[in-house]
Amino acid sequence: MRAALMYGAGDVRVENVADPVIKHPTDAVVRITAAAVCGSDLHLFNSLSPTAGPLRMGHEFVGVVEDTGSEVTTVKRGDLVVSPFAISDNTCEFCREGLQTSCTHPEANYWDFKPDEGAQAEAIRVTLADGSLVKLPVAADSALVPSLLTLSDVYCTGHRAAVLGGVDEHTRVTVIGDGAVGLMAVLSAKLLGAEQIILMGRHPDRTDLGREFGATDIVAARGAEGIEAVRELTGGQGTHTVIEAVGHLPAYEQAVGVVRAGGIISRIGVPQYEEAPIGMASLFMRNVCLTGGLAPVRAYIDELMPAILDGTIEPGKVFDTTTDVDGVPAGYRSMADRQSLKILVKP
Repeated sequence: MRAALMYGAGDVRVENVADPVIKHPTDAVVRITAAAVCGSDLHLFNSLSPTAGPLRMGHEFVGVVEDTGSEVTTVKRGDLVVSPFAISDNTCEFCREGLQTSCTHPEANYWDFKPDEGAQAEAIRVTLADGSLVKLPVAADSALVPSLLTLSDVYCTGHRAAVLGGVDEHTRVTVIGDGAVGLMAVLSAKLLGAEQIILMGRHPDRTDLGREFGATDIVAARGAEGIEAVRELTGGQGTHTVIEAVGHLPAYEQAVGVVRAGGIISRIGVPQYEEAPIGMASLFMRNVCLTGGLAPVRAYIDELMPAILDGTIEPGKVFDTTTDVDGVPAGYRSMADRQSLKILVKP
């Protein structure tokens, strides 16, 4: 089959690889019908050392079950399924607490850390299929598939950021970053009732979608100018919640600058740094809470799916470019150059 591999920074290739097969009784083989290139994939695209590659790429997918191991009971051949980006048994102590990203099963993992599997491909072997795969009540050619695909990562991740940020009808929110996760955070904040949602982004096509999803204000400026603009929009105080959906240090510093005293910074962009301001002046004296982390999206799929199925929301609008597997390398370049917001891959 055809699959995308990253050999180093800027070097993504599509090659023929072995078809996946059942190896363990808890496995399933899924023929992928829709996958994606994620904004977090771009971190590797910009930085991967050639000595670390090649890596199979892709952690978001919807597909049809082609085969199952003897112990798989929740899905069967022919089912359309979606998978979270984290593989879990969904039964261990952490999973029962809604933290499937910390599953203790020996086979628990992340798609990005499995060297022999990736979702930017024609098929995939799913370990712990009962815990990881969620059956979808639509056909593979349903117009809802792009939106259902967002349940594998970006929509659930944006929702997680808003929940951790304590967003409710009394909350003013700033979302930093107009990528897919940032836009999903805007949508989630709107659904949770936020009274004001400021989106900090500088790409009009994206911020226009942000307004459609619920942003009340757009701030294109960055740094000190951007911080001042947000404070002007909030009576000089900043916002109760700041969702940092970028992952670079300047975005975090911007979050510190716009958060209200007593507020919450919810960090959901994958951090590309280890040190950042958390001390007396930046957070402690102002009673600012720092939260965030890797989103356990499996905990939210069942909760968030109904609004997609009944047409209340359409998070799949973040996909603005569609390609096949052979077009994945060009899709990476297009996203890295900010020509595309998010790539939908249809093998």
